[in-house]
Amino acid sequence: MSQPSHTPFTHFDVADASARAARVRVMVFDVDGVLTDGGLRYGPAGEVIKTFDSLDGHGLKLLAEAGIVTAIITGRQSDIVARRAADLRVAHVYQGVHDKREAFEDLCAKVSAAPEACGHIGDDWPDLPVLTRVGFAACPANAHVEVKARCHWIGATRGGEGAVRELCDFILRAQGRYDALLAEALA
Repeated sequence: MSQPSHTPFTHFDVADASARAARVRVMVFDVDGVLTDGGLRYGPAGEVIKTFDSLDGHGLKLLAEAGIVTAIITGRQSDIVARRAADLRVAHVYQGVHDKREAFEDLCAKVSAAPEACGHIGDDWPDLPVLTRVGFAACPANAHVEVKARCHWIGATRGGEGAVRELCDFILRAQGRYDALLAEALA
């Protein structure tokens, strides 16, 4: 799972990632660089504007339909994130977090889940304390090389541009739930 920091790490063991994704009962998402493209746009009143991908959002809803608990742990505090989480019915939202590991441990206690039954998708160093503890570590294509070196799954798409949906589909396929959810959508 570890790769030297100077080596571009763009591949992963699909069989191992699939086996790990099959065990995920709780999936944790970072925001900036994962659910968004990582850009911080400032409005005229100094407010931060973030853009979320609607396909990613539907992926989170599909995970919830499949019985997977979804959570957000992010270093920034934002009303926009609170609103998006509410829209997606993400019950566990930790914002303004300095120590993501501590927030993750609190989440595990709240939902009675072992770290091995959890997954996390992050893109930068602040995510490493969680990524190195979960059973299934994931990142988007544009994640920092040190993050990629420690992930079981690396998306082909960038954060905020479909990486989360790609991940959700991967988890649903690994758990044998993708086809049934698709059949419901087609009914």
